Amino acid sequence: MSDVLIFLGSPRKNGNSEVLAEAICRGIEKGGDSYEIVRLAALEFSPCIGCGGCDKTGHCVLEDQMIPLYEKIESARRVILASPIYFYSITAQAKAFVDRCQALWNRKYLQVGKGVWQQDSDRKGYLVAVAATRGERVFEGAILTMKYACDAMGLIYGGEFSVRGIDRRGEMAGDLATLARAEEFGRRCLD
Repeated sequence: MSDVLIFLGSPRKNGNSEVLAEAICRGIEKGGDSYEIVRLAALEFSPCIGCGGCDKTGHCVLEDQMIPLYEKIESARRVILASPIYFYSITAQAKAFVDRCQALWNRKYLQVGKGVWQQDSDRKGYLVAVAATRGERVFEGAILTMKYACDAMGLIYGGEFSVRGIDRRGEMAGDLATLARAEEFGRRCLD
């Protein structure tokens, strides 16, 4: 199992957020940890249907490609969600993934109710986000969503690496200073 689980939320392959995530992966490798990348747009899974099926069991009733991710999330030491910003939030693919973490939320609270939940302070989650706009509040929605996603996944929110003003396809690859900072972020997020 990988130490770090990275979810790519962009529907675009090799987009700016993926390039940024790849720089973070280089930092993770230099830090001596392993990682696994999961491209959410390549998976077939339904959005949460709000049926309440996981309320009593902590297990989602939908049988799709989200199911194997639950175990991976629970065993990862770090979880990173990388997403471009769409309308001041994460992409639809990333949001569907977060919503399906409701099963983990319920699993956690069923364990809390039984007195067996143990928060592991070494398990952390991070947001990596790229926005075309330079708006002062452009990342607030995505950060808040990720904080609650981390809570559902049993993770401590460790922070974010966000970049404003990157819009054109391939633009991130030319920002060498930011990519170097992203690589350093990859090393630091292991601490």
